[in-house]
Amino acid sequence: MYAFFKSLHILGVILMAGNVTVTALWKVFADRTSKTQIMAFAQWLVTVTDFSFTLSGGFLMVVGGYGAAYVGHLSLFATPWLVLGQLMLAVAGAVWLGILVPIQIRQARWAQDFAIIGEVPAAYRKDSRTWLIWGLLSTVPLLAGLYWMVAKPMNYW
Repeated sequence: MYAFFKSLHILGVILMAGNVTVTALWKVFADRTSKTQIMAFAQWLVTVTDFSFTLSGGFLMVVGGYGAAYVGHLSLFATPWLVLGQLMLAVAGAVWLGILVPIQIRQARWAQDFAIIGEVPAAYRKDSRTWLIWGLLSTVPLLAGLYWMVAKPMNYW
């Protein structure tokens, strides 16, 4: 059972980390074209892939991680690398839910309009920059958590 849960956990990490890095890259390239239909399509894909891959990846990561910890008799709050990994996931998740998702929802609404009208509002561009900065910042704790899960440093407090 440990290998099963660990595999779920790793699959979740792959889905989440892969999506957050690739999505940022192609959204930036789409926005740089200034072609409203490309930008609108990219924004729609950001929403679809974020809720498909980031959310499902996070779910698999949590279920797999907690399942592996339970089956492996690891203490979630006394094992330093597990504590740090959970903390980093919580920080990344808070940024995603508190900052990135509201921006994505707002941008998706604007994109529906400017795909037809043909004019991108300045507020969309400003939100794109904010989304990219906070998205990159939220990736740092996610990757730090990945490091701690793999390296397992500080086995003792």
